[in-house]
Amino acid sequence: MKNALIVVLMALPFAALAQIADTSGSSRVHWGEGGHGDYYNPVLHADYSDPDAVRVGEDYYMTSSSFNAVPGLPILHSRDLVNWQLIGHALPMQPPFDVFSKPQHGNGVWAPAIRYHNNEFYIYYPDPDFGIYLVKAKHPSGPWSEPVMVEAGKGLIDPCPLWDDDGQVYLVHAYAGSRAGIKSILVVKKMNAEGTKTLDAGRLVYDGHESDPTIEGPKFYKRNGYYYIFAPAGGVSTGWQLALRSKNIYGPYERKVVMDQGKSTVNGPHQGAWVDDVKGHDWFLHFQDKDAYGRIVHLQPMQWVNDWPVIGKDNDKDGKGEPVASHRKPAFSGAVRKLTPPDGDEFNESSLGLQWQWQANPRATWCFPDAEKGGLRLYSVQQPDSAKNYWDLPNLLLQKFPAEAFVVTTKLSFNPSAKPLKEKTGLVIMGLSYTAIELQARPGGIHIAHIVCEDADKRKAPVETDLGLLTAKDCFLRVEVGLKAVCRFSYSTDGINFKKIETSFTARPGKWVGAKVGIYCTRESSANDAGYAQYDWFRVHPNENAYPKKGITK
Repeated sequence: MKNALIVVLMALPFAALAQIADTSGSSRVHWGEGGHGDYYNPVLHADYSDPDAVRVGEDYYMTSSSFNAVPGLPILHSRDLVNWQLIGHALPMQPPFDVFSKPQHGNGVWAPAIRYHNNEFYIYYPDPDFGIYLVKAKHPSGPWSEPVMVEAGKGLIDPCPLWDDDGQVYLVHAYAGSRAGIKSILVVKKMNAEGTKTLDAGRLVYDGHESDPTIEGPKFYKRNGYYYIFAPAGGVSTGWQLALRSKNIYGPYERKVVMDQGKSTVNGPHQGAWVDDVKGHDWFLHFQDKDAYGRIVHLQPMQWVNDWPVIGKDNDKDGKGEPVASHRKPAFSGAVRKLTPPDGDEFNESSLGLQWQWQANPRATWCFPDAEKGGLRLYSVQQPDSAKNYWDLPNLLLQKFPAEAFVVTTKLSFNPSAKPLKEKTGLVIMGLSYTAIELQARPGGIHIAHIVCEDADKRKAPVETDLGLLTAKDCFLRVEVGLKAVCRFSYSTDGINFKKIETSFTARPGKWVGAKVGIYCTRESSANDAGYAQYDWFRVHPNENAYPKKGITK
């Protein structure tokens, strides 16, 4: 898919939202660019969990886990490790296709590794229920190859390859206790020369039970005659970053904690990628688990001391760093544009913006860009018979929270079928619990309703509040997301005067992912000619009200 789109960059009163747009490609509600050669963390305040990256020439490419979201394996590009642009996905549909035709929350693509070898990009990714896959491409924006099964099995997670100096190829990976019945260990296996198959059962090279429980996410490197395995341990939200080293690929490995939270406010700083810049300076990208916002991305300076990496700032010189809040930017050549991944969408292009993902493998009939009228046409899709709430719907069109505080407004018209299909369309904040503002087709006309579903993952029923009859053809739906992910809905028939829903909702993460925002069109009954919702645009801009004194600043 191509990157769309005309998007709103707002520093204007909300009343102007419906009339004003620009062509920046992103609302830039958050970026890490600090000016004067500095950057601020996080560099990406969005849920790009388990990041891995590689530098090729003067360009950096990053991917991350994507779980059940489709398309999966996002590919981001940067020239300076601070300004990132989403350029595509390596996994347009997720295999096995029939399994992922319905939501598989928390399953699918776990922590991947991206490498560049023999003029090709390689991504190894695990599906904890099926095995380790490989996809390849000549160019990072694609096309990517169909997934190849490197090793089938349950509980094989977080693979990373190493092409050794003697031509041998190895793979390190961890185990998921929920599937394999064992965890907190790392194994190294030989692969064939093509890197497409493992050749043996592997050898255990590190057992973290005593000092490093839940060790996982290993990344394989070689430097100055040492083999290094960088790996997180201690849990997603509270852990630390390890480095293991050995002169022999099978060990024994020495162990050192090279970064933890220290006195910083960044909990669990770990799991990521070591890269160097064009002048040979070293850097480390990693995540921080921030609850409803997901696992956001930080960039740390890194140096080598006695052949050990030191990540972040090491104030007491003990060889263990802690995260920095800001720092001088990495070296780069030429001009660098200020970029963030896209969020808003004017729906003027022939394909969706790259930020959009479905909850399952999509069908072609779910939506179409409307070449005649403009906008995006979402057809109502029948809910699965087993669905208890929207957690079970495959056709939710969602994107990551792009910042700590932001506002989304979308303009739509609803054209339900003449048949009583109980069709609905709206704007949703999705997670383990969710909330939505939606239009409902009823015998007496189209009604506006506010929906709250607590513990949706536990199959709880949603609670509806009727807000009355829609009296105009067009409707504007809005959600303001404030600090600590507090969400407030409002709606309008003219795009200027919005009626607020007084009750707020605190967003919750999904299963291993942050909360998401998006749109949908669904129905309860079957039909041979469904109704549809016409979405004119979906706009994102800073939430000025979240920062009443400081404005939208760092």
